[in-house]
Amino acid sequence: MSDTPLTEPAAAFWEARYRDSDRVWSGRPNELLVREAAGLQPGTALDLGCGEGGDAIWLASRGWRVTAVDISATALERGAGHAAEAGVADRVTWERHTLGETFPEGRFDLVSAHYLQSPVRLDQRGILQRAAAAVTEGGTLLVVMHAAWPSWQTEPPFEAEFPTLDGVLAGLDLPEDQWSTDTAETVRRSSTSPDGVAGHRDDNVWRLRRTGS
Repeated sequence: MSDTPLTEPAAAFWEARYRDSDRVWSGRPNELLVREAAGLQPGTALDLGCGEGGDAIWLASRGWRVTAVDISATALERGAGHAAEAGVADRVTWERHTLGETFPEGRFDLVSAHYLQSPVRLDQRGILQRAAAAVTEGGTLLVVMHAAWPSWQTEPPFEAEFPTLDGVLAGLDLPEDQWSTDTAETVRRSSTSPDGVAGHRDDNVWRLRRTGS
């Protein structure tokens, strides 16, 4: 999804989303992060759009030193609490950023961006370009995005343009002599509606490795 017609400021939208619910996400890591990152050598990681910290905590538990970024102060506060409960508080740094306006400093062995898709305006292309620039030589850029509405979503809540495999790669515009593509595929996974209707959802996943500087 990108550039939808909703014009509410992003920070207000997402802060309300977290503040109005005791917990938004399951706390488990995204399954495609586990699939794609389990075999990587731990180092430094940047988790963009970390939410309540499920991915960041999983990475930290596997030996990564993680910078976890979100637009919502409430989400970051919850993430820090969950990290403390998991015994990895010393391995995660929490930073608040409005991505597209500000971005974390430094370069990282892994930059992970899962579902940077929003019903309020988001500079998705610009953020992903900055994400790629933050990857160290030999490091990995991992991007996962929904490719369509769930199969049970018969009446989408708003019009949305979903990113394609080729479209995201074209938008990144990475030098071919400095990057290699380890994964670029559409993955179908099971998905159940809030009312219990079983179905599926397609996600696109890109795992890119920086081979040169």
